[in-house]
Amino acid sequence: MEVGLNHFLTVSVALFSLGLYGVVTRKNAVMVLMGVELILNSANINFVAFSRFGNFGIDGQLYALFVIILAAAEAAIALAIVLNIYKTFVNVNIDEINNLKE
Repeated sequence: MEVGLNHFLTVSVALFSLGLYGVVTRKNAVMVLMGVELILNSANINFVAFSRFGNFGIDGQLYALFVIILAAAEAAIALAIVLNIYKTFVNVNIDEINNLKE
């Protein structure tokens, strides 16, 4: 049995679904960030799979590399924000942090 495009898309859909579930249902900011990372990884799988099976050359790998760099920068900035929120409110639950407007 050969691994084809459908297999990659199935794994990508599973990762995207888990990431979306994590973003929508979790109240902890770190867990929401982990959900966003899963969603970005599912996009990377799609880029690479369509590049491989669509004969697009290395464009998909270049886009995936760009998304990985973007995700690393996003994670660093978001974790710095979460640490400042924890230092200020001693809590990282998204629902309980509504004093940011003041």
